[in-house]
Amino acid sequence: MENIKVYILTEGSSNIGFGHITRCLSLYQAFEEKGIKPKLIINGDDSIIDLIKNTDYKIINWIKNKDKILHEIQNADIVVIDSYLADKSFYEIVSNTVRIPIYIDDNKRIDYPKGIVVNGNIHAKELNYPKKDEVIYLLGTQYTPLRKEFWEVPEKEIKKNVESIMITFGGDDIRNMTPKVLKLLVNNYPNLKKNVVIGKGFKNIEEINSVADKNTNLIYYPDATKMKDIMLKSDIAISAGGQTLYELARVGVPTIAIAVADNQFGNIRGFKKVGFIEYAGLWNDIDVIESVEDKLENFFNFDVRRLKSLQGRKIIDKAASKNLIMRLLFWL
Repeated sequence: MENIKVYILTEGSSNIGFGHITRCLSLYQAFEEKGIKPKLIINGDDSIIDLIKNTDYKIINWIKNKDKILHEIQNADIVVIDSYLADKSFYEIVSNTVRIPIYIDDNKRIDYPKGIVVNGNIHAKELNYPKKDEVIYLLGTQYTPLRKEFWEVPEKEIKKNVESIMITFGGDDIRNMTPKVLKLLVNNYPNLKKNVVIGKGFKNIEEINSVADKNTNLIYYPDATKMKDIMLKSDIAISAGGQTLYELARVGVPTIAIAVADNQFGNIRGFKKVGFIEYAGLWNDIDVIESVEDKLENFFNFDVRRLKSLQGRKIIDKAASKNLIMRLLFWL
């Protein structure tokens, strides 16, 4: 399969976050497992370089340089687009240019042209995509792209007593939630270890440092292996509602979620419905921090945490990335 040409087009930066890149890296790794070396083309900035350092990548604003990118991909076998910025006309051109166009979607963003729509989100099947003869849909958590480090995960130990809490708000913490949640934990639970994930795009590190206590462990720019390690060691997580929820579910970390963007509501509804998370509210709700505190009190119950951990692990297919690539290659 060495001669198969695959391009993955996506976006990510310190301003818009890194969720798309993380998801595309999992596809990149799954293609590599099949002996295929994709090319990553990313509309981004220097903040993403550490994240993609082990890949074949190009950083270019492909939204503005459409002609250049379309020329480069014209002989591709597979082109994957994972974007909130590309317009429908770009998808249509790609659809008519390459053998297999693939569109990663979250919320039925556009009416997709001929190709394969992949939505690995927990709520994907509820979106009622339009039935089209020329569009194939791969929907649900059997197709959730997970980074390679999360394909195999040991069974998580659920301790009798809570000893540590993980705080993770993506690569940029655009809503400045980390210091607010950390302050709550420092004031109310000083004896607990706080594992605080600091992303490359954080602009609030000084504020986080100002509220940290002796039991605060600041983890700067963790890679996937380190993230998995933190999750395995943490008894509870407090997280945004994006792609990290899928990795937390795969590991089985009982999680309190805060929505920091409207496009996270589908994830949150889905994971709440299956009993994996508790939802504390939207980032700008006046009582969101009080809500986190209320949810935490429930999570100190061993049986509650054990059940939520089991529900998370049950919902995410460990072979999802491999399943997805196998289905995509089937159409070559």
